[in-house]
Amino acid sequence: MLEDSVWTNIFRKKEGEQEDILTVLKRIPLFQDLSKKELRQLERILHQRTYRAGEVVFNEGDPGVGMYIIEEGEVRITLGKDQRVLAVLSKGDFFGEMALLLEAPRTASAVASKPSILYGFFQPDLFSILETYPRTGNKILLRLSQMIAERLRRSNIENRELREKLQSIAEKGK
Repeated sequence: MLEDSVWTNIFRKKEGEQEDILTVLKRIPLFQDLSKKELRQLERILHQRTYRAGEVVFNEGDPGVGMYIIEEGEVRITLGKDQRVLAVLSKGDFFGEMALLLEAPRTASAVASKPSILYGFFQPDLFSILETYPRTGNKILLRLSQMIAERLRRSNIENRELREKLQSIAEKGK
């Protein structure tokens, strides 16, 4: 039987085609414990947006409402008026996840440095998952709290090391 070329072209994965969003989501630590079914639940509520090169995703000081996942492109995370580059993120990277828990002002800016496709996952989306799929929502919250706890642990170690260095410098100066 001959294949219907119209349907074949629709369903066949083209060479060089963008990676499936489920594969991208699975690589993100926040979602790595989710099953394929749970990832599909999450995929349905993500908000896709395309950004032009130079377009602002959010500015430092803006209210934080959620996180972003880079499907394609590149985003620079910058700080201050001089826009000092803190990080350059690309496909599969994510940023802004603290805003899922805390509606505090953004501590840095995010700007697309190349044409980019981002997925937004916002606090109301997380709350919706918690209500509709509590098991899935709890898995996400557990991973988020583990990530934040690890960052806090590393920051405490760095702060202790810096205090020790400052104390050593102060003692040498006496």
